[in-house]
Amino acid sequence: MDSDYIVGRNPVIEALKSEREVEKILVAKGELKGSINKILGIAKDKSIPVQYVDKNRLDTISEGGLPHQGVAALVTSFKYSTIEDILDVAKKIDEDPFIVVLDEIEDPHNLGSIIRTAECAGVHGIIIPKRRSASVTMTVVKASAGAVEHIHIAKVNNITNAILELKDNGLWVYGADMDGEEYYFERDFSGPKALVIGSEGKGISRLVKENCDFLVKIPMLGNISSLNASNAASILIYEAVRESYGKK
Repeated sequence: MDSDYIVGRNPVIEALKSEREVEKILVAKGELKGSINKILGIAKDKSIPVQYVDKNRLDTISEGGLPHQGVAALVTSFKYSTIEDILDVAKKIDEDPFIVVLDEIEDPHNLGSIIRTAECAGVHGIIIPKRRSASVTMTVVKASAGAVEHIHIAKVNNITNAILELKDNGLWVYGADMDGEEYYFERDFSGPKALVIGSEGKGISRLVKENCDFLVKIPMLGNISSLNASNAASILIYEAVRESYGKK
């Protein structure tokens, strides 16, 4: 079984709380304060071995100097879900499906931030493409503060086909686009839905855009013409949440 390292206190804690198999914990010598003690306590309860190492070892493990906060965990590789898995999540808790579709988000920090927002907002799952997209890496896990451990993520060959599958399952598809027909606050997001967020530079691709039911935009009133993908996603995700709460 393939293994990966994750680093940082919150990501390690969330991995320990999830169903992911943690093979061992690495702690920098002397790092025994704060949440490190919580990590050690959970590891002890689960009989997970703890290895005390020099800080240089964690620096080497950490990608590109990613802050490891004195701890790392060797875990089984991230297991991707299917679209059917995501739809089943909503079905089991009797909620309208709410899915976020990411069209070629290449920045791992953006992907991690979107995953974190989506998990906090109760999104049932995220769909990403296999090509020209960031995958779930150590950097993404860290940027998501460990939220990847608590949300289903599907990796698909073709985003357009994934959207068609969602529509066949009764979801309305909303695309975030600078040239959208209406502002996001003018559109009703109630019911089963998928929200499509495009890449940092190009936005939603033409074929994906053509298969969205609605295209919505965010007002741009300053000199900068666009928002970071994760910022745009946060605004739209929580608008959908606001409307859902308002209708309960």
